[in-house]
Amino acid sequence: MAGRLLRLLSLLESRREWSGQDLADRLGVTGRTLRRDIDRLRRLDYPVDSTTGSAGGYRLASGKNLPPLLLDDEEAIAVAVGLVTSANGSVAGIEDSSVRALTKLEQVLPARLRPRIAAVTSAAVIPHRDAPRVEPAMLAVVAGCCRDQEILSFGYLTRDGSRGERRVEPHHLVLVRGYWYLIAHDPARDDWRTFRVDRITDPVPTHRQFSPRELPAPDPATYLTRSLATAPYRYTAHLGVELPAEEVKAGVFAAVPGSIEPDGPGRCTVRISGESADLVVQYVAAIAALGAPFTVDAPEAVTERVRTLARRLGAA
Repeated sequence: MAGRLLRLLSLLESRREWSGQDLADRLGVTGRTLRRDIDRLRRLDYPVDSTTGSAGGYRLASGKNLPPLLLDDEEAIAVAVGLVTSANGSVAGIEDSSVRALTKLEQVLPARLRPRIAAVTSAAVIPHRDAPRVEPAMLAVVAGCCRDQEILSFGYLTRDGSRGERRVEPHHLVLVRGYWYLIAHDPARDDWRTFRVDRITDPVPTHRQFSPRELPAPDPATYLTRSLATAPYRYTAHLGVELPAEEVKAGVFAAVPGSIEPDGPGRCTVRISGESADLVVQYVAAIAALGAPFTVDAPEAVTERVRTLARRLGAA
């Protein structure tokens, strides 16, 4: 019985709401046994709400105290990764709380998981310090709508400074180079869009559900990478590099904000884009450090910085 109660609690924690039939099927019990198990959880102070009728079901509600959470091994590792990321400053004002939570998590983890958590902690990469940070409450609202497949309404500041209202079907949150992005389908434009979360204002759940659409990519990270690579930016440099594309990809310290495409035998074309000319120059310098001949076609703001960098390196 104890094992079944733990399994029931784990199911209730994994989803916002369950129908009684779905829970009974998952547990392999009758509806009567399920109701008894729900009553046992309530006597243990777990706030389980229920509704009646054909659409009735069960959900773990918020109570006066935080109940114990049941995490499997992979979920515990995922929580630790999130805490390390937050402790390193990707979320505004949450660093101290993240460190305390990570310490508590490490204390109660099984011995078999502690080396893995230690590896995650030591290998964590600090996000870009100049990246805008977002409020935890905003992330919670957006993530909740992604999880519950609930249409989200918010104000948005575009790259060119214009403001507007959006009403989207949120799909996933992704953290890249210190920036949080929301991937969502915009019904008004009948297309997928990405939104920088630090540019979102007043996110409000609409309490309207939607049926999730298939993302036009193998996974959210791949979609975001493609989206960022094709988006218009203030500065773009095109490089012709006398190296195969795979060698350039392997030799650069991080993923290029743009694209690297083959351009004949032993040659490739690299496109580097960004809102900052200095950022574009950093990647130009990284490709120059590979030691192969290359050409640069870029705006004057970028080429002048490249010349200045070349003079300084020559003087050094």
